[in-house]
Amino acid sequence: MKAVWYVRNGAAREVLEYGELPDPEPGIGEVRVKLHASGINPSDVKFRLRRPLDFEQIVPHSDGAGTIDYVGPGVGSHRVGQRVWVWNAQWRRPWGTACEYVVLPEAQAVPLPDAMSFEQGACLGIPALTAVRSIQLAGSLAGKTVLVTGAGSAVGHYATQMAVLEGARVIGTAGSGARREDAEQAGAFSVIDYKQTAVGPRVLELTQGAGVDAVIDMDFSSTAALLSENVLKAHGVYICYGSNTTGILPVDLKTLLWRSIDLRCFLVYDLLPDDRAACIEKLSGWLEQGRLQHRVAKTFRLRQTVAAHEFVESGSKRGTVVLRI
Repeated sequence: MKAVWYVRNGAAREVLEYGELPDPEPGIGEVRVKLHASGINPSDVKFRLRRPLDFEQIVPHSDGAGTIDYVGPGVGSHRVGQRVWVWNAQWRRPWGTACEYVVLPEAQAVPLPDAMSFEQGACLGIPALTAVRSIQLAGSLAGKTVLVTGAGSAVGHYATQMAVLEGARVIGTAGSGARREDAEQAGAFSVIDYKQTAVGPRVLELTQGAGVDAVIDMDFSSTAALLSENVLKAHGVYICYGSNTTGILPVDLKTLLWRSIDLRCFLVYDLLPDDRAACIEKLSGWLEQGRLQHRVAKTFRLRQTVAAHEFVESGSKRGTVVLRI
């Protein structure tokens, strides 16, 4: 099969290779998916750049979509021919979706509604599941106000839509006119240009000094300082799903403690089975009903994976970059 892989960390054009690899075969409880699309997330680029390799050879990308063409022992034959989207293909495994075929445990191939394209299906894994889990951790949102940082990003775009579907009023942040437009189209009633406007005072202005009920945050290292500005109500929920800087970070413990703030962090790759199942069930319902917008930033062919990675690294994408396979 045609595939892209790397055997060391480095720049895309220095380490990504395109060529032939053996077709994989499913084992017990596994399915093989003939891929039609592979989604590229910022984390895929970061892994290629600097994450130590756990295997001799890595086929990158966790997300994708295609058709099940072969099943292993223990999997019902009814699954052959199903259109599916996949998640965690390259998490703690050497085989991702930058290839023609991927073998996965059956549960990691989720039915894709007929009304959705494979390119749209390749947008779902990391971005949509991160958004769903954030919404679930925020609790009941009917009548609440939520601050979504990076509301025009792939995750933020989904999180904004989902919060609105759950009955919330969303304030978003974005750093460009295009991203602000995306957040507004997703349903945010106000979007703050964080490069031009101080976020904390503007949030308090928009909420008449009350603050928001929940924060869904993409970068704890740059946003945690908002806690000291009381943008989050007492007994509010702060949900963190990422940080550009890791390690030891300053946190305003006095505000967390005295305002009884609930700080909830999670890694989308490592959800507990029951939590992930609940996320997939919720997401599948919205997908079947056609309630969500999906934003494909740009498409490339498999042999253009280097250019696709470089486009992701440019920071100019709006949505998910997808390989057509």
